[in-house]
Amino acid sequence: MGAARSAQAARSAQTARPARSARRRGRRVRGGAGAALAAGTLLAAGGCGVADAGENSVATKHSLVIGVNADQPGIGQRVGDTYQGFDIDVAKEVARRLGVGPEDITFKQVGYATRDSMIKSGEVDLVVASYSITPERKNRVAFAGPYYVAHQDILVPASDNTVKTVHDLKGKHLCRVPGSISYPRVHDEKGVATEPVVANGYAACVDGLMAGRMDAVSTDDLILGGLAAQVAKSGVRPPKFVSQPFSDEPYGIGIRRGDLDGCEAVNKAITEMYQGPTMRSLLSKWFGGTTLQVTTTVPQFEGCD
Repeated sequence: MGAARSAQAARSAQTARPARSARRRGRRVRGGAGAALAAGTLLAAGGCGVADAGENSVATKHSLVIGVNADQPGIGQRVGDTYQGFDIDVAKEVARRLGVGPEDITFKQVGYATRDSMIKSGEVDLVVASYSITPERKNRVAFAGPYYVAHQDILVPASDNTVKTVHDLKGKHLCRVPGSISYPRVHDEKGVATEPVVANGYAACVDGLMAGRMDAVSTDDLILGGLAAQVAKSGVRPPKFVSQPFSDEPYGIGIRRGDLDGCEAVNKAITEMYQGPTMRSLLSKWFGGTTLQVTTTVPQFEGCD
């Protein structure tokens, strides 16, 4: 496993250069097509990426609005007038490497069902919110990264000894958060006939689990780890991991489609964070007190397209 991740890291470090070369080739082709065709292309392109080489790209903006979660302890949580968590620190670090200081960042809460639309409408410039990259989402928005690859696992009450694998969830009440892919992965992809209990976020899921309103919560291990740690800090016996992960969850940074320069700049920032001590330090800061096994090598990037 370690050798495979190292190979991924080596490939990831080369991601940005081929993408830039491809765009340069594209520019040379368009440049030789003649003035009339070039003018027509510009008119047709309108708001579809031509301006991304300038002020509309996150690579050149002097301030950023970044969409984040507000209800995920250890990941993205609103505490008073501020936000804190792993994703928040990642967002700040990426912005810093884009030349945007903390005083020029505005954090805006996003939801599982609103992330795509807020990027498309321009309400946010980036989304850093445990935002798994999927083929369906890539039809609506673009992604830089991933900046981390989590794995879907299961939390059950500490006294539960009936759930050993995902298939043991059959007939059990499992939390479902609208807009999240975690429940459909269990029910639809794995074919496990669970009973959904709807909640508006995973913090609410764990509240329901602790209150006995549901039997299990399944989503990304980073999210579950942060929530379980919060329960433990309250002095209550926390729920436990089944520790049988059954998927990879590549967390991407959502960005408007067409902003290739911005996507490449974010990928460069992520690579630098892994090549130096930054990412290791952030993972230790937020998950060092748990049994979660984190990964500290550069994930294989999806590529900017």
